[in-house]
Amino acid sequence: MGLGLIAALGRVIQLGGFGQITTWTNIVLEVVVESSRILLFLYVLGLANIKNGVLRIKHLFTRKGNRKALLSIAIQKLKKQWFSVFMNIIGFLIIAWAINYLIDLLAYETCLYLTLIKDGILTESSSEWTILLFFKNLTVIPFTLIFDTVLLLWLSNNIANAEPVAK
Repeated sequence: MGLGLIAALGRVIQLGGFGQITTWTNIVLEVVVESSRILLFLYVLGLANIKNGVLRIKHLFTRKGNRKALLSIAIQKLKKQWFSVFMNIIGFLIIAWAINYLIDLLAYETCLYLTLIKDGILTESSSEWTILLFFKNLTVIPFTLIFDTVLLLWLSNNIANAEPVAK
C-alpha cells in the first residue's frame, strides 16, 4: 500500500494537483513513481523480500540452464492447467474492470473533484485525471503487478518456495 501511495501522490503532483511544477520535478517524480512500481514487483517476486526478488532476477539472467528449466516447467504447467490459468485471467479482468469502473464513477459521477477544489486540496487547474490516476495507482496498477508476478511465480513452481534465494 505504501508503494502505491507514493506512486499515487507522485501522479497527483505531476498532474498539477497541488500547483504547477517544473520539468525537472516532473522527471524526478516519474523516476520515483516507476521506482515504486519496480520495488513492488521485486517485493512480490521475492515473496515479501526485495533482496530475494533482486536475486531471482539476477539468477534468471546469469543461470542459462535455470532459465530453460523454468520455461519448460511453465510450458508444462500451462498445458496441464490451461483452464485454471484461463479462469484466473478472466477473474482478474473482471475485478480490474470493476475497479476501473468504480474509479470512473468516483471521478466523473460524484462531487469529489469539486469538493477537493472547493476545500483547497486540489488547485483550480487540476482535472478529473488527478483523481483517476490517484486511485488507479492505489488499486488497479498494484493489483495488476501483483497478479502478473504471482502468475509468473506459480507457472515456474516458485510460489511455494518461501526459502531465501541462494546467492
